[in-house]
Amino acid sequence: MLTQPRRFGAYGLAAAIALTLLAMGAGWWLGQRSGANRSAGDPRQTILEKEINVLVLREERHESSAGDRQRLLELLVGLGRQQEAIALLEPMADREPERWSLRLMLAELRRDSGDPTGAERGLRQILSRQPHQVEALQLMSLLQLEQGQGSQALRQVQAAFTAATTPGIKPQALGLGLLLAEIQDRMGQKQQAKAIYQQLAGAFPQDARPMVALALLLQQSGDTNAALTALTNAKQRSGKTGTADPVLDKLAANWSMLSVRTQPNQGTTKPGSGLVSPPTVQPGLGELPPVPVHQNP
Repeated sequence: MLTQPRRFGAYGLAAAIALTLLAMGAGWWLGQRSGANRSAGDPRQTILEKEINVLVLREERHESSAGDRQRLLELLVGLGRQQEAIALLEPMADREPERWSLRLMLAELRRDSGDPTGAERGLRQILSRQPHQVEALQLMSLLQLEQGQGSQALRQVQAAFTAATTPGIKPQALGLGLLLAEIQDRMGQKQQAKAIYQQLAGAFPQDARPMVALALLLQQSGDTNAALTALTNAKQRSGKTGTADPVLDKLAANWSMLSVRTQPNQGTTKPGSGLVSPPTVQPGLGELPPVPVHQNP
């Protein structure tokens, strides 16, 4: 099974932490391609290339099992051989149309290969069957934002979120709400994003993710004290569910230091100047996951 990501990482740090480190595990993350940077003389790559040759030969002879194809796909993606991965994945997705995850992986590969039209076409196939499928909406929103169609992305996700919260809150409202708020934040609608995070925090009192995302939004807006309060709330929630993460402690420590250094008697710092930056978080780490997410978002 390919790893699952955090598609939000493509949008920003808030989503990367909220969705990856706190294990939302949404979507398919094809961005972790460490093998693609290996040199031709790397003995590990030589071994993997030989394994690929064996699996390709097995596929050409129609002797491959489902496990063989899955392994071959992982290797091709890991080594950055995207076109070969697409050629392998297309018939797999056609044979099993009910497995939306295959179609989603294919869309991610097409996007990475510079074919946004093909990626969007595949995502529409998923959404025609499952209009509120959050992982497909995540990638579709990213494509739309990249093409300057943020308003369209906002309308589509807003409609899905409204359906997931009317008349009552449904489980999928969490993922849809986090996506909606991230799009709003990206489009400069920070107050609307803040309201969504607060709504989600109230609707899902045992889940830390809305409070983590809210904390990061507040800190990026220059309100470090409010961010620390929200982060403390998030830590309490994650502790109750056994998902506490040391990254939250690091964030709290850094922000506390920033708060002290910006006190009136210590001089002032313009909001957002980043006197002390939060630790760098790479999308997709922490779950290998995975997923998903996005991800590689």
